[in-house]
Amino acid sequence: MRAVRLPSSQAVHAVIVASLRHGDATLDSTARALKISARTLQRHLGRMGTSHSEMLAKARLHIACRLLVDSSKRLSDIAKFLGYTNASSFSRAFVRLMKVQPVIYRRQQLARKHGQARHRRPCAIDR
Repeated sequence: MRAVRLPSSQAVHAVIVASLRHGDATLDSTARALKISARTLQRHLGRMGTSHSEMLAKARLHIACRLLVDSSKRLSDIAKFLGYTNASSFSRAFVRLMKVQPVIYRRQQLARKHGQARHRRPCAIDR
């Protein structure tokens, strides 16, 4: 059996973010990009206390927060970019993780960005 060099969590995160851009953020595609088997990746992430689906959710949330504040893209466009089937499923996931609707989050962040407050409410993964 050959020794396999296992990727860092940052490397896995980078591959997931890149695969979101290409529309194929599956466990299999992530493992393929890292040149390891899907099962090896699952075991490795499990030992790190996470999973592919958790890392994917965090990556999606981080990108969503950034796009909501730094772009004027419609929710449906953001949802499609992040691999959600529609804006409704994106909104439900965002509310579950952030406890606020995406449109309200955008409005709050833009108000803060334009001087009404100095501190930005961080995305859930930044806390």
